Amino acid sequence: MQRLPPNQRLKTDFPVLHFGKVPEFDKGTWDFRVEGLVENPVRLTYDEFLALEKTVDVSDFHCVTGWSRFDNKWEGVRFSDVAKLVRPKSNARFVTIEAEGGYTTSLPLADLMEHDVLFAYYFDGKPLEPMHGGPLRLVVPKKYAYKSAKWVRRVVFTEEQELGFWEQRGYSDSADPWKEERHSY
Repeated sequence: MQRLPPNQRLKTDFPVLHFGKVPEFDKGTWDFRVEGLVENPVRLTYDEFLALEKTVDVSDFHCVTGWSRFDNKWEGVRFSDVAKLVRPKSNARFVTIEAEGGYTTSLPLADLMEHDVLFAYYFDGKPLEPMHGGPLRLVVPKKYAYKSAKWVRRVVFTEEQELGFWEQRGYSDSADPWKEERHSY
C-alpha cells in the first residue's frame, strides 16, 4: 500500500508551522470543555483530562504545504472516548474544534470517530512540546494537518458544519491528502 499521498515529500524531522504565537500553558488555569449538542457537557482540568483512558497510536502526518512524516507515535485520549463521555445528541453531525488564539476547524462527527483520531498530549514518549501543539493537540491522520488543531481548549458538537480558520481562507473543508483536497476552489 502506498503511504505517501500524491505530491507530498517525505520528511524525517518535524517542521513547525502555525498561525500566531505559541500560547503559554498554565496547568492551574487550563481547562478542556466539550459542549453543544451533547447530553453530558464536561469541563476538565489538565489532570482530569490526563486521568481519562489513554491510548497510543502510530500514524502518518501530512501537511498541506507538501510534506509528510511517517510513524508518529502519539499518546492521548481517543476522540471516540470523549464522545462516549459526553454522549452526542442524535442531531449532532459535526464538531467544531476551538484552540488558543482563535483558531478553529470543523469536521464531520463520523470522521472524528475513526479509531486513530485522538487528543494527543505525548509525542514519541515525551510530553507534546508547545510548538507542536502541547499541551493538547487533535490528531486526524487521514486529513491534512490543519485539521489537527494545536492547543485545543474547546469542542462543540453541532448540527451544521462551521468553516474553520483556514477553511474561511480558501482551504478545503474535506482536506483529504489522497485526493489532494488542498483548496476549496
